Amino acid sequence: MRVAHEAAAEGTTLVGPPFLSRPMAGPLGGADNLDSFVPLLIEMFGEGWCAGGNLSVMFKGSAAEGDPLRAEATPGRERARLELRTKAMVLVCQGTGADHADAGSELSRRLLSQEAAPRSAVRILTGLTVGAEAQGIALSLPAEAAKAAPQAALAPSQAVELAGVAISHAVGAELAASGRLGGVEIQFLEGPLRAGADYLARTRLHAVTESLEAEAVWFDVLIADPKTGRDQARLTFCLTFSKAASPLWT
Repeated sequence: MRVAHEAAAEGTTLVGPPFLSRPMAGPLGGADNLDSFVPLLIEMFGEGWCAGGNLSVMFKGSAAEGDPLRAEATPGRERARLELRTKAMVLVCQGTGADHADAGSELSRRLLSQEAAPRSAVRILTGLTVGAEAQGIALSLPAEAAKAAPQAALAPSQAVELAGVAISHAVGAELAASGRLGGVEIQFLEGPLRAGADYLARTRLHAVTESLEAEAVWFDVLIADPKTGRDQARLTFCLTFSKAASPLWT
């Protein structure tokens, strides 16, 4: 871990300025608020975080549009601990940030601790197969975003939006539309993703899990430069599906 400032020494919590929640609509709701961690990560690790850094969070609660939020980052020996809370101190998400590919990230640790759901315990995600892959998925941001600043580095929310196109290829269109973002990890591999660039993606399904409240699917979206074939970023998603909201469980 490279700490850029003495003020960001291990154990000293950095606090971002308050801002108003602006959650995305649909299954990726909440990802817009991840951008608030970027200034703190750059303060800790420098601009190099944008080239090879990691941001990994699990969502714990929700914030209505316009709710005041505040991001915090506490540096540690291998990674920083991240939290996003409302003004009333309700935890929206928590996770980790690092300036390297982090095998001990929030999602990595959570995934390793999950037990695969037996087929008898799954009703919503029965059509999914662990290990399944999809390839050759064209990705690009909407034209208006690309035209505004074609060389601009994508913020975490935009990286999630870009990779979101591949979700339907990973789990099917119906599940992609009905899932809820339980967690996401962004690992930059070769520099930041760019607004005006076209990319090719492939997906890989890691696990199907379940709890008393929900079923969940965990999968990667790997984003490559179509000219070189080299991976530029990996996003790992955890999508959850409420049992209470499914007619298959009620």
